[in-house]
Amino acid sequence: MKIFYKTRATATGGRSGHTALDDGSLGLDLAMPNSGKPGANPEQLFAMGYAACFDSALNHVAQQKKLALMGSKTSAEVGIGQTPEGGFKLDIDIHVEIAGLDEAAAQELVEATHRACPYSNATRNNIDVRLHVITV
Repeated sequence: MKIFYKTRATATGGRSGHTALDDGSLGLDLAMPNSGKPGANPEQLFAMGYAACFDSALNHVAQQKKLALMGSKTSAEVGIGQTPEGGFKLDIDIHVEIAGLDEAAAQELVEATHRACPYSNATRNNIDVRLHVITV
């Protein structure tokens, strides 16, 4: 595989510490969910990345298919839970709003995007991901 881009982030202190991109462009304090402490958590950061990546892939796939997409908005809802074996696992719902396409075309576009998106490919067959499509 040809790598187009690579970045690196470093975390210290785990979920109650700090994480930052090694190039210095972004750093965040971290906090456990529902702790009352200011800061983000890894699930929030993953949700932001997945939403941005999926929306970008959606527009790319629409362009490849020569679809007259008038706009899109993607939200990623990321949950975490404990498995019966005692480990932890993510659970994801992708919500996509699409303007300019009928329901069938929008659904087909979202499914094609799910096959193309790097985050979707990284999670496939190991994290439950549900797709929700709304046309506006």
